[in-house]
Amino acid sequence: MAGDILSQSEIDALLSAISAGEMDADELKKEEANKKVKVYDFKRALRFSKDQIRSLTRIHDNFARLLTTYFSAQLRTYIQISVGSVDQLPYEEFIRSIPKMTVLNVFEVQPLEGRVLMEVNPNIAYAMMDRVMGGLGSSINKIDNLTEIETKIISNIFEKSLDNYQEAWDSIIDIEPVMAEFEVNPQFLQMVSPNETVVVISLNIQVGEVSGMINLCIPYVVLEPIIPRLSAHYWMQSDRKEPKPIEIEALKKQIQLTELTVSAELGSSELSIQDFLHLQIGDVIQLDCSIDQPLVVNVGEKPKFIGQPGKLNKKLAVQIIDHVTRGDEEGES
Repeated sequence: MAGDILSQSEIDALLSAISAGEMDADELKKEEANKKVKVYDFKRALRFSKDQIRSLTRIHDNFARLLTTYFSAQLRTYIQISVGSVDQLPYEEFIRSIPKMTVLNVFEVQPLEGRVLMEVNPNIAYAMMDRVMGGLGSSINKIDNLTEIETKIISNIFEKSLDNYQEAWDSIIDIEPVMAEFEVNPQFLQMVSPNETVVVISLNIQVGEVSGMINLCIPYVVLEPIIPRLSAHYWMQSDRKEPKPIEIEALKKQIQLTELTVSAELGSSELSIQDFLHLQIGDVIQLDCSIDQPLVVNVGEKPKFIGQPGKLNKKLAVQIIDHVTRGDEEGES
C-alpha cells in the first residue's frame, strides 16, 4: 500500500494539471476502473473460505479452553491458552517460520487421511517438563541434546492432551488422534509437498511466568473430506445432535423406572374459614360426591383416569375404567 500513497508535492502537481486542462478527471476515473486487477500467487492458493476459517477458529477456541483445564490440572500452576491467529499458507512457508530446533508432535486423526503437526515452543515444553518433574516451571532451551527420558516425558505430556483435541472436534466428526512421531528438526519432517496449502492455528500459551506459542498445522488434504461441514449452515443444522439408538434405549429405561405418585380422590368439600378453624377430632366432613360415583385418579397432580373403589386381597383398591375427559385433552393439544 505504501507505493500507492502520493506525496503532497505529487498531489499538488496532479491538481494543477487537472485545473490547467492537461488531464481529464473522467479519463482518470475510467483508467482507475480498468486497473482493478489483483496479483494472485498460485503458490499461495487460498483454498479455505472465510466461513470455513471462522469454523476452524471456533473449534480451536474450544480446544484452547479444554487444554487450559487439562494442563492446569496436570501441571498445577497458572495456565492460560487462547487462539492467536488462524492462517492458510504453503507448507514450505510454515516450516521456514518455525525455529530450526523445536518440539514437533505429529499425530494421525483417523478416519481422516494424513497427519497433523503440533509445534511447541521449546521454552514452553521445558517449563511443562520442569513442572511434571516437581520443579517451579523454569525454562531452559537445550532442544538439540534432549535425553531419552526428557524426550519421553515431553512426548507423553502432549500425547495425553490429544483426548481434548478429539472432544473439540466432536461436533463435526468423531476422530481418534494417535501420536505417530516425535521430532525436533523440521528439516527431517516432510508431511506434504512444499506448495500444499495448510491451515496454521497459533495458540498463545502461558505456563507460570513463561509464555510462548503452540502451532497446529493441518494440511488441506486432511480437511478436504469434511470441508462442507465447516460451513455456518452445517453449524446451525448440527447444533442439535440426533441421539444415538443406544442413548434412546437408555433414556426409555430410565423413564420406565421413574416413580410417580398415583392418588385416588374420594371427593371434595368446601368449608368456611370459621368452620375450618373449629374442626375437632371426631367431626365429619360431608363430601360433594355420592358413594356410587366414580373416583378421579391423579398421576402426580394431574387428573388422568376414572376409577371405581373396591378391595383386593383385603386391601382398598381402585380399578381404572376410563381416561379423564379424553375429548377435552385432545381439544387442548
